[in-house]
Amino acid sequence: MAKSFSIFVTEKDQGKRIDQFLSETHLLLSRSQAKRLIENGHVYLNQRPIKPSARLRSGDLISGTLPEPKPISLQPEPIPLSILYEDSSLIVINKPPGMVVHPAPGNPSGTLVNALLYHCQDLSGIHGLLRPGIVHRLDKGTSGVMVVAKEDEAHDQLVWQFKNRLIEKTYWAIVFGSFKEKEGLINLPIGRHPSERKRMSTKTKKGKEALTRWKVLEEFNGYTLLEIHPQTGRTHQIRVHLATIGHPILGDPLYGRKNRPGMSHDPLLKECLKKIGRQALHSFRLKFYHPRTKKLLEFLAPIPPDMMEVIKIFRSAGRKE
Repeated sequence: MAKSFSIFVTEKDQGKRIDQFLSETHLLLSRSQAKRLIENGHVYLNQRPIKPSARLRSGDLISGTLPEPKPISLQPEPIPLSILYEDSSLIVINKPPGMVVHPAPGNPSGTLVNALLYHCQDLSGIHGLLRPGIVHRLDKGTSGVMVVAKEDEAHDQLVWQFKNRLIEKTYWAIVFGSFKEKEGLINLPIGRHPSERKRMSTKTKKGKEALTRWKVLEEFNGYTLLEIHPQTGRTHQIRVHLATIGHPILGDPLYGRKNRPGMSHDPLLKECLKKIGRQALHSFRLKFYHPRTKKLLEFLAPIPPDMMEVIKIFRSAGRKE
């Protein structure tokens, strides 16, 4: 059923746009979700319809309803899942490379959501959006640990943990080049690419804060295995940050080194790209608090065979001297 809410504006939020304000409240809405609710007539300012750009004053009353999730028209599909943990509140899976998380144009079926609908009978919705249970995502070519909510309360709690940076994410990636330092921090804002809509970029006027910590695990001749800790959760963050500092992820179709002169003649690289066929990025570890018990949980997904095969090839070719 739809949920009603009422919020009074205080002095500290005076002057903010209403869509921005709603995205910062306990409602756990993104700014785009807040804007959509306002445009669809679900939000009122002092009991009157308003626009997303309306500016707030101290003492204003914001009220409205969060509509019920729309009936799911997707079909459950008996797609095998690698389940690391499951209880009545959530399910943790090891997503294989090549699996799309949720349906989109060009991927109407065969997604993680289709598999989850078959496995779980009680996935939560997301305030009327058709992404049942999904609180974060991994790109199609990225493998590894993901957590999915099975009930609304768990969903909202996990979203809150992600938003407040309480969830610890650890990735492994194989990247081009060597590093002078053994660890570091990339602090570059990320936004939509100014001309290519499928890409993200650090060279944008409307970038959002993005922080990525990295650490060298193993060095080879011309390649490095990194451990990565994203502190924020921007779209394509790890891929964009590493490409920007000159160390794109091996096999990355969007941000990689597809057309660099001489690459097509490197037999070692050609062999590795053939083995992996995707960006060599893996969600290795995920730590978060259980939404009901508040217990700190930690889950690990072993490095998948394709990335392990590439690491073995580089090792056999010789480590960096």
